[in-house]
Amino acid sequence: MGTAISLDLRDRAVSPAAVAAMFDHLRNVDARFSTYREDSEISRLGRGEMSLHSCSPDVREVLERCEALRELSRGYFDIRAHRSDGGLDPSGFVKGWAVEAAAGILDTGGARNYCLNAGGDVITRGEPEPGRPWRVGIRHPELPDKLATVLETRDLAVATSGAYERGAHIIDPHTGREPDGLLSFTVVGPKLSVADAYATAAYAMGRDGINWIAGLAGYAGCMITTERRRVWTEEFARYAATS
Repeated sequence: MGTAISLDLRDRAVSPAAVAAMFDHLRNVDARFSTYREDSEISRLGRGEMSLHSCSPDVREVLERCEALRELSRGYFDIRAHRSDGGLDPSGFVKGWAVEAAAGILDTGGARNYCLNAGGDVITRGEPEPGRPWRVGIRHPELPDKLATVLETRDLAVATSGAYERGAHIIDPHTGREPDGLLSFTVVGPKLSVADAYATAAYAMGRDGINWIAGLAGYAGCMITTERRRVWTEEFARYAATS
């Protein structure tokens, strides 16, 4: 889906077969869900070339969960709103969902300490070394050689949405325009699929997104405004690195 995947694995006993299975899984997800591929199920479904009933169970599950997220976010997470051709784009959920399942493959293979990074959306497990948390840098949306903040995490997911990589691809579904006043929105929580979707929805909400995130149990958020100010929820502060 146009995303680079990297794995920092600190467990020597994990078999290469588990790592290979993880990447095979991601390639299979890409074949079904990529909006860049005309032959993917999601592209064919969006063009009306196949019915939902004939899609794979994974596609049906993703669409069901995306609909639940649309309702939870008051319509701000909408997989139809970001496609000018009227097609479907569940990327705001499916990337985190796919990487979450990939982490599960690693877990089953015996991995306990690793950092899995999908284009800046990250899952951490355990520690890089005993007593030290993983440090996850959040790229500054306007200064690519700078970090907006650094987080310290163990067994958490981090997802960021913004317009600095793919351009203005996230819009407010209620106005049809790009949200005002924001450069990026980062969400931290236990599940990358949810954090990814929440970050997309919160960014689409504009500055009101920070209040929405603050009301969601288990998840914390930080937005960077067009004035380059960092504004975060009370819970987010616990993850910010102090040095």
